[in-house]
Amino acid sequence: MENQPEQQSAPAQIQIGLGAQYIKDFSFESPNAPHIFNDLQNQPKMQLDVNVMSRGLGGGTFEAVLKIKLESKIEEKTAFIAELAYAGLFSMPEMPEEQIKMFLLVEAPRLLYPYARAVISNAVREGGFPHIAMQPIDFMALYAAQKDNVGTMTPSGVA
Repeated sequence: MENQPEQQSAPAQIQIGLGAQYIKDFSFESPNAPHIFNDLQNQPKMQLDVNVMSRGLGGGTFEAVLKIKLESKIEEKTAFIAELAYAGLFSMPEMPEEQIKMFLLVEAPRLLYPYARAVISNAVREGGFPHIAMQPIDFMALYAAQKDNVGTMTPSGVA
């Protein structure tokens, strides 16, 4: 019998599927239009709030919902408020609960965020306001803050 080097087996790949992504709820309002457009030369103050929720739907399917609220004020007057709940359906194999939770609260919103950001950016532009640049969000930091009970973390990064 010949001595053959032992073959190292590659770690098993976990297959996670994205079944659908969709706007679950969306609202855009400009309560001070048309007068607010006279103040657009002033720098707006932006407030971005992000929340991630998930739930099991049975049969290894989960819904992850990325909720984003972007509020813009100019001299204490509300220019616009955009609120979006953008969701995705994910099919996952049986895994430990902590891994599922981490995926749904970190990786799922990371995958959904570029599409949600585009919905909000387009609505702001179509609402008559200048282009906004929503920066990437560190969902792992949000997850860690929630897990460590640090409190609500509000990401910055809107220009």
